[in-house]
Amino acid sequence: MNSKKKFAVVLAGSGVYDGSEIHEATLALYAISKNGGEYEMFAPNIDQYHVINHITGEEMAEKRNVLVEAARIARGNIKDLKEFEASNYDAILFPGGFGVAKNLCTFAFKGPDCDVNPEVETALKAMHEAGKPIGALCIAPALIAKILGKVEVTIGQDAGTAEAITSLGATHINTGHGEIVFDKENKIVTTPCYMLDATIAQIGEGAENVVKTIMAL
Repeated sequence: MNSKKKFAVVLAGSGVYDGSEIHEATLALYAISKNGGEYEMFAPNIDQYHVINHITGEEMAEKRNVLVEAARIARGNIKDLKEFEASNYDAILFPGGFGVAKNLCTFAFKGPDCDVNPEVETALKAMHEAGKPIGALCIAPALIAKILGKVEVTIGQDAGTAEAITSLGATHINTGHGEIVFDKENKIVTTPCYMLDATIAQIGEGAENVVKTIMAL
């Protein structure tokens, strides 16, 4: 029997400004593997909100697909989120990046009044209802708060984002580098990552602390 914990990792594209944050995604995968777990990656098969030139920060006149872009991080080994079955996984994890707040939901534009991608909502609710752990890095805890409401999370120390999360009925706890907030009742583990001015080593530490906490459940 395979006793390895199996994570579903949900990506939002590829690149901090319009997709998944690549360091957070990669180091989360590393932490899962290093600590004896397995993972499969998913992303919704939808258009990105927009495409950003990561050198200039300016919008580019082209269209890209979230699943196709996320496949870059997954080395091609990724599934359409609509195929997700909660019964096949022990935990679900969301790396950060603006794509979470632009593609998986519209938090970047509408804050607490944002809309959520239906497949993302279905997957997250299915895991929560099954009593399975949820991990979220960086801005992704805002997505969790929008869907689940009365939860305890962290995005670090950004007052505006924390206030938006609180307005959704969630409790926000300020944290520093590598620190986590563990909502025991809901089995939700969050860490700020690049919501703080972090180094890549601090990102790795935060990702590993989230993964280890989930593994211990």
